[in-house]
Amino acid sequence: MKNTLSRWGITAGVIVAVVAPLASTAAAVVIQPPTGRTGTLTQVGPIAEHGFPAWYRDSNGIRLEACTTLDDPLCATLPDEVPDPDAPVSYPDNFPGEFFYQLAGAELTLTNGADASVGMDLEGAWAAEEVRPGDQMVFGRIRVRFDAPTGQRFRITHPYGIDDLVSDDRGRIRMTEDIGTTPGAFGQAMSSRVGPFLKWDPAVAPAAPAGYTGDPGVDHRIVGSPYQTNFVRIEQLDPVSGAVLGQVGFTDLFSIQGRYATNSGVDIEQATYTTGPGGGAIEVYATSELGQSLEVTGNAALGFRTTRLRGSGGRYYARLPLTGPLPADASIEVVNAGDRPVTRKNRKLADVVRITSASYDSQARTLAVSAVSSDGDSTPPALTVTGFGPLNGSAFTGVDAPPATVTVTSSSGGSVTAPILGSGPAFTPDLPVAAAVADSSAVVGQTVRLSATGSTGVIDSYAWTQTAGPAVALTGAATAVATFVPAQTGNYTFRLAVAGPGGAGEPVTVTVAVTGAAPGRANAGPDQTVVRGRTVTMDGSGSQGAETYAWRQVSGPAVTMTGATTARPTFTYPALTLPAVPGPNAAYAYNNDPVVLELTVRNPSGAQSARVTARPQAESLTGLAVRYRTGNNEWRISGTSSLLAGQRVVAVLGSTLTGRVIGTAVTVDAAGAFSIRVTGPNPGTVRTISLVTTTGGQSLAVPVTVTN
Repeated sequence: MKNTLSRWGITAGVIVAVVAPLASTAAAVVIQPPTGRTGTLTQVGPIAEHGFPAWYRDSNGIRLEACTTLDDPLCATLPDEVPDPDAPVSYPDNFPGEFFYQLAGAELTLTNGADASVGMDLEGAWAAEEVRPGDQMVFGRIRVRFDAPTGQRFRITHPYGIDDLVSDDRGRIRMTEDIGTTPGAFGQAMSSRVGPFLKWDPAVAPAAPAGYTGDPGVDHRIVGSPYQTNFVRIEQLDPVSGAVLGQVGFTDLFSIQGRYATNSGVDIEQATYTTGPGGGAIEVYATSELGQSLEVTGNAALGFRTTRLRGSGGRYYARLPLTGPLPADASIEVVNAGDRPVTRKNRKLADVVRITSASYDSQARTLAVSAVSSDGDSTPPALTVTGFGPLNGSAFTGVDAPPATVTVTSSSGGSVTAPILGSGPAFTPDLPVAAAVADSSAVVGQTVRLSATGSTGVIDSYAWTQTAGPAVALTGAATAVATFVPAQTGNYTFRLAVAGPGGAGEPVTVTVAVTGAAPGRANAGPDQTVVRGRTVTMDGSGSQGAETYAWRQVSGPAVTMTGATTARPTFTYPALTLPAVPGPNAAYAYNNDPVVLELTVRNPSGAQSARVTARPQAESLTGLAVRYRTGNNEWRISGTSSLLAGQRVVAVLGSTLTGRVIGTAVTVDAAGAFSIRVTGPNPGTVRTISLVTTTGGQSLAVPVTVTN
């Protein structure tokens, strides 16, 4: 075969995964194609004797079966996938470690000479990579592989969609998407991107071999893409913008392996028995394709001959006589007589369990369950309620919260689940729980706050009443927060009662110790160091006994305060004024003084003030290089600021800041660097310059290097 099968590691889970060594980095994004999807996988076939689905069906009605044998070159597994390649494939002793329902791929050479491959498979394998019953899984796989310089970005369009991939730090594109790798969850593969199935284009000669989607040894054009993209196109993209830089590879030839399913198989949904004094019966429920010839194989021990099942809409049913006692571990066999080879399924017989009642008493906290079995022999099977215990005619007690349904199982294999019907009085909200607190400090003449906001439960009403202390008038006595203003010192006690739909809660009390009035104590907060041009927040919340706040500026550059009558006003520290262009500026004065503010707090007993200072952040200019070229009258000035604030900087001719400005102000970049490159002015005999920034940095009398 031209298409070489190889054993690839399986990406666990049902999500997109980029398979790459841990030392590498890569990026993979699935892109939604511009046109809507027109097909998928639609059905999982019956489970075959090897534990995998006999086939998968797509939206075009195509059914493909598993390629598990070694003797069919058009639908084979690899010899090294079975323990003994010289013996026939059999389950479980000589069964492949992996196989395919569809094996589809394309290979192409890119414009840089690299070989690229794209695989699009529906694969069966084992979760632990060894043949073990219960570990069977089927997943849809998309895989893209080629080499490209690190960081290059590509868009790969293929029959099942579009992928946006970036080469990893080893110079490789390695993307694998496996969806459906949960053992036994065979329907998960239908949510992968694989599907509908691909097959040779019938309009292009030669035609596909009869019974197959194609010959994997011959590359051929195909049909089946749900997006009508029956090709592979690889485009290089701009790594940042995603714009297409150019096409680097294209092919519309594919290697395709797949065999049309001829067998329909059979699944036994249920096989049950009924026994009793009036005789017994066996009931069989099965599923398969429409119009199948399903039979229950005759069983002398159970007392019936081979009997055909009656079918409708893919469902099949038979009712058989059961004569004589039921043997231990009795089972029946259902065959699809129309399959070649004949498909056979066995199912152990189980009794039918019926729940006659399942009720919960919310007041008594009891769960009562009654059930019967179809096994009517003199010794009935034991019935058990899952999670509670055996049924013995008594209710289960101490059940605070029942499940929504109960499941009853039988020692003879039967099981049934039914909903619970509850009874008893309806629940009401719990009693509310009152919680009362008061301000930690209370002063004569000042408002004191009582709070019930910490109370819990559903509360409809609050009631505050005074029970001790000098009489006061309560404001908001019927709300969660009440207030009063004491006229004298002493202990004041208040009672809080809350009530709701659950009833009245237990009342609680709170006592407030009121002290004599004292003047407010001002606390303007700690001194601050700030960057010019940024917002400064002052903090007088540490003041005590304050009823009013008043802030004013004492000294420093003029500022405008917002919230000057609150505890936390703000202002913007003004930027330093730069020398005007072009200068000279004989009256310019550098002023980097701090802003000093004063806070005054007041209450009925008096006032107190405190001051706080906001200083500009220190800034230094380093790495200064100043050069003047006489030949072209050009200045080149550069340096670095210690402050990263996006500030502006100017250069002034001379050893002070009153001279002529060189050029205009420039902005310090994000790394703190600045550069001035301008023509003129001619320095004459002056051989120094000075620099100043809007954030207060300055450097005076910087030497100038004069060259031609």
